Amino acid sequence: MAISQMKKILIASYKNQAGELLEAIQKQGIMEVLDVQRSAVSKEWPELESVWERPKQIEEKLDNLEKAIAFLKGYRKEKGGIAAALAPKTVIEQNKFSNVVAGPEADNKLRECLLIEKKIENSTAEVENITGRIQHLLPWENLKTPLEEIEKLENASVLAGFLSEKNLAEAEAKLADTAIFRTVSRNNSTIAFYAVCLNENTQEVHKFLRNLEFESVTFAGLDGTAEDLIRQYRRKLEAVEKELAAAHNQANTYIDSLLDLEILADYYRNLLERQKTQMASPQSGQVFIFEGWVRKKDLSLLKKIVKQFDASSISEMPIRNDEDVPVEIDNPKILWPFETVTRLYGMPDKASLDPTPFLAPFFAIFLGLCVADVGYGLLLAGAFWWLLRKIQMGKQAVMLFLFCSITTILAGIFTGSVFSDAVTALIPQQTKTYTVLNGIREKLLVLDPIVQPIPFILMTLAIGYLQMMFGFCIALIRNLMQKNFVAAVCDQLVWLIFFNNFAVIGIIKFGKLPASLMPISVAVAIVCAITILLFAVREGSWGSRIGMGAFQLFSAVFFVGDTLSYVRLMALCMVGAGFGMAINVLVKMLMDIPYVGFFLGALLFVVGHTFNVALSLLGAFVHSMRLQFIEFFPKFFSGGGSDFRPLTNEYKHVMIKE
Repeated sequence: MAISQMKKILIASYKNQAGELLEAIQKQGIMEVLDVQRSAVSKEWPELESVWERPKQIEEKLDNLEKAIAFLKGYRKEKGGIAAALAPKTVIEQNKFSNVVAGPEADNKLRECLLIEKKIENSTAEVENITGRIQHLLPWENLKTPLEEIEKLENASVLAGFLSEKNLAEAEAKLADTAIFRTVSRNNSTIAFYAVCLNENTQEVHKFLRNLEFESVTFAGLDGTAEDLIRQYRRKLEAVEKELAAAHNQANTYIDSLLDLEILADYYRNLLERQKTQMASPQSGQVFIFEGWVRKKDLSLLKKIVKQFDASSISEMPIRNDEDVPVEIDNPKILWPFETVTRLYGMPDKASLDPTPFLAPFFAIFLGLCVADVGYGLLLAGAFWWLLRKIQMGKQAVMLFLFCSITTILAGIFTGSVFSDAVTALIPQQTKTYTVLNGIREKLLVLDPIVQPIPFILMTLAIGYLQMMFGFCIALIRNLMQKNFVAAVCDQLVWLIFFNNFAVIGIIKFGKLPASLMPISVAVAIVCAITILLFAVREGSWGSRIGMGAFQLFSAVFFVGDTLSYVRLMALCMVGAGFGMAINVLVKMLMDIPYVGFFLGALLFVVGHTFNVALSLLGAFVHSMRLQFIEFFPKFFSGGGSDFRPLTNEYKHVMIKE
């Protein structure tokens, strides 16, 4: 329930064992290995440098595997629906993974798949090429002159191409004395034609045709009539298409090999990461140096791993005060889901503390109050319970919402809300069902925010005030534990007394406490204000200290604004309840329609309340998180820590069954 204590370690391993040792460490996922730029050893001994060799063979193998996987997926009937989206990875046993990696079958299938893919690519390109040639010749199919003869005229030139019907008529009229025009085919308003003219007139004719948007065609390299060539190309196209279909059929037979290729791809991806880590580590002629971080609780396991290799050794290293120590938080299972909120903000500084156990109850209560509906809570609980069983990734966030759905149900009981006012609005009051359900609702009802908005506002303000005071108390206790008594008194204790003293003055004003206590409260407020003015800032000249102290004293006004921010809990609760009431009114109106009213009302009830619960949940999550980040964390928490990133196996395509 705190920040994990880190140990810095150094492992020296002969090169003949370094790869296997790193593989064992990666399998456990317990050590962050530093590269040569971050390693302290490489700074103390500059002769220890990384000899970087790009693992081209592994990268090429991985690229080929991903290419083959993408190729085969085009032939597999993908699983559709929500279930496939939530669980995209294939779950396999560890034995299956090991057998595929160790055996030669997957490599053979990879080579065969790549050959088939290459064949399909070539055949497809050839089909497109032949089809293009046929399309090029089709307009000239009626031209009986062999195409090679067109290029052999000595004293004349042939200009073949396309013009619109209107432009061709103009060309024939203008060039009647210099060229002979013949139409070959017509496609809508576009005409394929050729014009014959003497060589000395060719430039003039071509220039005139270009001005009429003439699209020229050449037949260079073609022998025979267009009709004969089209016939030849079609026969060739038919043969290539048969080869292509056979290649596609052959590819279909390899769909069952897709899983093996995915396993091999994940293996080589982890191997590549391990190889890069090894190459980036300091090394001498015979030894690799793996310097890095490990959690204190995992140190014994790491030592056991290293002990299995007789040419390797491990030792602890002292941690410098200025060293960037990675941060990992460690919480029990009941608090683990709330780490989602902490990680969204950022990891705590190494000198700070893990805020997760402190924010967890407040976050759950806040989100529950924002939605505050028994029906919505039950819907969310059912949805997230189902999702938790189906999803492969993101279980932490799903469990967070599952826990908060419980507080939503409790808050709904507290406010008497079941699908807003569905009990009183939709169930006839003369029925026994209404009597029983409404009786239970009224018996458990504590505070209705629609009927009693002021008490609800005061409740949210009280919760907010309590959370911020709790934040000051956390910082106070932490400073006392660290024997930083000056900071504990000047930065937390004085403020706690100052703010709560104003609360006492307010209670006295309302006559709830004796008026004789007022002078004492005023004196306490003056002493606290002077202390803040003089000692809130304890560095620099007295002039700057007093100036900054005055600003700190003035910033107490902002505390009122921070407290008022918690009114958003009541606002979101009332907005969701009000929208739900509007839906129920419309449902009631639809249900009064004869015959189809019940079905229309039921449809609107389901759609409307589903939309409302989704919208309410989104707003509740964002604003509950904001209250932690903006109002709560600054009182005691400082972020900016570096994530602990151990070398571990990561799987893109498959999931190893534990």
